[in-house]
Amino acid sequence: MKVRSIMGALCAAGLMAGAVAAQAAENVTVLHWWTSGGESKAVGVLKDDVQKQGYVWKDFAVAGGAGAAAMTALKTKVISGDAPSAAQIKGPLIQDWADQGVLVNIDSAAGDWKQNLPPEIDKIIKYKGHTVAAPFSVHRVNWLYINKAALDKVGAKVPTTWPEFFAVADKLKAAGIQPVAMGGQPWQDLTLWEDVVLSQGPAFYKKALVDLDQATLTSPQMLSVFDTVRKIQGYFDTGRNGRDWNLATAMVINGKAGMQFMGDWAKGEFENAGKKAGKDYICAAVPGTANAYTFNVDSFVFFQQKGEKNATPGQLALAKTIMTPDFQEQFSLLKGSVPVRLGVKMDKFDDCAKKSYADEQTAIKSGGFVPSLAHGMAQSDATAGAITDVVTKFMNSQQDSKSAVAALAKAAKVK
Repeated sequence: MKVRSIMGALCAAGLMAGAVAAQAAENVTVLHWWTSGGESKAVGVLKDDVQKQGYVWKDFAVAGGAGAAAMTALKTKVISGDAPSAAQIKGPLIQDWADQGVLVNIDSAAGDWKQNLPPEIDKIIKYKGHTVAAPFSVHRVNWLYINKAALDKVGAKVPTTWPEFFAVADKLKAAGIQPVAMGGQPWQDLTLWEDVVLSQGPAFYKKALVDLDQATLTSPQMLSVFDTVRKIQGYFDTGRNGRDWNLATAMVINGKAGMQFMGDWAKGEFENAGKKAGKDYICAAVPGTANAYTFNVDSFVFFQQKGEKNATPGQLALAKTIMTPDFQEQFSLLKGSVPVRLGVKMDKFDDCAKKSYADEQTAIKSGGFVPSLAHGMAQSDATAGAITDVVTKFMNSQQDSKSAVAALAKAAKVK
C-alpha cells in the first residue's frame, strides 16, 4: 500500500488523524530498522538518553529489506490506529506522511536546528514551514574502498578519474586480483550507476536525478554514463548475482578483490575485521566526484498520539536528544556516519570520517551536496523504483546504452 493511500484507509476505518492511538505520553514507542550490531549499539545510546529523562522506551525494531519491512509494519500500525510515537523515515517519504495529516510538528524542540543544519537537510525535515522530523546523521554514498596492500602490490595510486580507475583495474587483474567486488542486488546496481552519474558533475546530477530533466536524461552525457557502467562491469566476477553488499566488502577486506563502490556504512565491516583506515584500506571519493557528495540521511518523524493535538513531552524529549552535539557524536561513531549537526567536534573520528565531514562542508558551499536517488533521498518510491528497474535490466542483460537511455527517460515520468 502506498503512503498516499493511507488517508483513504484511515477514513474507511472511521479514524481521524487526531484519534490515531499510540502509547501514553510517558511511553515512547519507536519503530526503526537498525538491527545490525553497530546500528543496535547506536540506537541503544538514544534509548539510554531518553530513559534517563524519565520516559519509557518501547522498541519496535523491524529487520530486513533495508527498511521495506519496517514501512509495511508502519502502514499497518497507522491504519489500525496504533501509530508509534516516532518512526524512521527519510527523504520524500517525510512529505508523503505529512500530507496524510498524521504527523505532529516538533517546532518547540527545533529552536536552533535551522542554524545548525545544511540547508538541503533542513528543507527535507520541514513541512509547510514546520519541523516534522529529527535528523540523525549523514552517510556519504559516493565512496570507493580500496585494499591498500593490493594497490601497493601493483604499484598504483588512488584513481581520481575513470581512465586512472580502469588503468588500476587492469593492473589488479594482471596480478590475479579481482579488480572490483560487487554485490548482485538492484539497490547496489543503482548505487554504482548513481556514482557514475555524479562523476559527470553535481549540476548534471541535479538536473538528471533531482529535476528529472528530460533533455539531461537523454543527453550524450547520460549515454556516456551507461557506457562507463558497462565498462566497469567488465571487472566484476561472475558470482555476484544475489550477493549481499557486506560479502562484497569482505572480498576487499580479505584481499580477494581490490576495490568496491559503497557508502560509508561499509567502513564498519573493515573495523569489525580489525582493519585500520589508511593502513589496511583506503576510502576515496568515486573517480570524478571529489568535489561532490551524495547524502543519505535517516530521520525520525513523529506521529499524532491518541487524544493529543500536539507533540507529547516524550516525543519532544526524543527530538531534542537526537540533535544534541553529544548524541550526534556518539551515534555517528557507532554508526559509521558523520554528524548531521554542523560544528560537532570530529576529534574522536577516524580519517575516513574526518575526510567525509570536510568534503561535506566543501560540497555544501560549492553546490555539490546532493541527495542520493539510490537511498531514498531524491525521488518518490515509484519514480526511484522505475529508474532502478531500468538500471538493473541494463546491468543484467546485453541491452545497449542507447535503448537504456530511452527507457530511463520514460521511467522518470512514473509518479
